[in-house]
Amino acid sequence: MSATLGALLRLVEPNWSITLIERLDGAAAESSDPWNNAGTGHSALCELNYTPQRPDGSIDTTKAIHVNEQFQVSRQFWAYAVENGVLPDVRSFLNPIPHVSFVQGAENIDYLRRRYEALVTNPLFASMEFIDDHDEFSRRLPLMAYQRDFSEPVALNWTQDGTDVDFGSLSRQLIAYVAEHGMTTMFGHEVRDLVKQRDGGWLVKVVNRRTGARRRIKAKFVFVGAGGGALPLLQKAGIPEVKGFGGFPVGGQFLRTNDPALTAAHKAKVYGLPPLGAPPMSVPHLDARVINRKSWLLFGPFAGWSPKFLKHGKITDLPFSVKPNNLASMIGVGLTEMGLLKYLIGQLLMSEADRVEALREFAPSARDSDWELDIAGQRVQVIRRKGRGGVLEFGTTVLSAADGSIAGLLGASPGASTAVPAMIEVMERCFSDRYQSWLPKLKEMVPSLGVELSKEPALFREVWAHGTKVLKLDQPASGLPSSSTEPAGTEHTPTAATG
Repeated sequence: MSATLGALLRLVEPNWSITLIERLDGAAAESSDPWNNAGTGHSALCELNYTPQRPDGSIDTTKAIHVNEQFQVSRQFWAYAVENGVLPDVRSFLNPIPHVSFVQGAENIDYLRRRYEALVTNPLFASMEFIDDHDEFSRRLPLMAYQRDFSEPVALNWTQDGTDVDFGSLSRQLIAYVAEHGMTTMFGHEVRDLVKQRDGGWLVKVVNRRTGARRRIKAKFVFVGAGGGALPLLQKAGIPEVKGFGGFPVGGQFLRTNDPALTAAHKAKVYGLPPLGAPPMSVPHLDARVINRKSWLLFGPFAGWSPKFLKHGKITDLPFSVKPNNLASMIGVGLTEMGLLKYLIGQLLMSEADRVEALREFAPSARDSDWELDIAGQRVQVIRRKGRGGVLEFGTTVLSAADGSIAGLLGASPGASTAVPAMIEVMERCFSDRYQSWLPKLKEMVPSLGVELSKEPALFREVWAHGTKVLKLDQPASGLPSSSTEPAGTEHTPTAATG
């Protein structure tokens, strides 16, 4: 988010003074690092939690369309950035990988069919396929078909034009561009306090984590894009808008493998349904990933728990975030979110064998020895005041002061996939006196800005085709086999389904 905002501001205001303050010694080493997130270009193609079923059995597509519209904005900006030298290495951060929804059982298949019918008439989802044929399932997902007992029916919603995103590489390229064009970068520096000034700006108190040296930086505008660390910094700023907000940290873990036989047998991101009663963030998925131009498979997420708000944070993060103004919100969520508590306890009690057994729901032939555990990043779920208590939210929230002098980002998924529309929203909120003068440049970067592409199919086809070509999404993914032939069989890898 910070990298995206920096690039957008540099493109519309080439002469502004911009400073980046990062507490770690490298860029994007927390939530944006490819090992710390799922790498899904979240566009609601495969995420079933974005298409809930209403009480009357109809499918609510509102959130799915909204998330996809947001991703289209990011995709258009990335295409502009590639064309104009902002992102010089597109293949290091973006690769084409199908997005797939997977269900088992007659009732779930009926839901998936109705989901498909509700979405496929929308231009944004027109390429989606519904598949319930075992042979076709086996052809497209040989790893998932091998040793599967097809006596229980299965079905897929398959969308060929999904993406895998390395948000770490994307962030580093954006930061490099802004730094090359005059941004001051301060790595290994931690913001300890934010103090409002009489002139409306901010005094940012910073300490060098290596030497202990202290600095004070004056800024007319501050964006707090510190991942899980954003909430404590916004609290220190003391803005009224943050009152009542809390955060609950949940760690992420994935099983991973780079066994060539396994990665060759699974070339999609496949999302399932969350376990009964589990929160939306627990949706299991088996993902083809491209990280450092190498093929990987990741399965998860499995939840861990720590009071830290960052992977490299402090155990005091959670207790120190509890304030008089958010105590009721925190207690209210603690009393009402018993499903989350039960889910977390169950996850924490899982053994290595339990995790591989969960993987076998997707890949029946999975062997413990082929997979290792990756400790991913911390996600801080937003707790918002509601009535006298609080409610836990699983989306992405942008907070900004009424005078526009400071803004910050809270929340997780869809997160980074919607960075561009989220940061354009920050620009509109916080620079209202300049935003209209920026619009021509912003529309050059995002031709559909302000337009719902789902209602403008001709424009959608135009920007989609252009982006596909510029972003090389019509070419095979880096690190993945380009051939559609089935992989060579081994003791545990399929050449065709049996069942």
